Amino acid sequence: MHAVEIERSGRVIVIRASGELDAYAAPDLETALADSGGEGPLLVDLGPVSFMDSTALGSLVRGVREVRGRDSEVRVVLPLGPARRIFEITALEEAFPVAADVRAGLRELAGS
Repeated sequence: MHAVEIERSGRVIVIRASGELDAYAAPDLETALADSGGEGPLLVDLGPVSFMDSTALGSLVRGVREVRGRDSEVRVVLPLGPARRIFEITALEEAFPVAADVRAGLRELAGS
């Protein structure tokens, strides 16, 4: 089971994903990232994600790259625990603009 929701916090667009992000959920993540397109800074909250496979990770990488290509600032809140393992294996936690938590990410993006 998964959920991908889009909301706004001030001028920051927040995509909040939860549950298991796999090949079945990847299109929902892709749609949310595409729908966020260039309307302001973007925070992707993956904190509530319990599992993420390579298909969903690829969707995230492409989506973040596209948003950054439109000169929009992005922060990604990564999950703790087992779901974070895919980021450690691929070293993407070092490549993404990461925020420690949602509050920190919103604070960092408020000035962009």
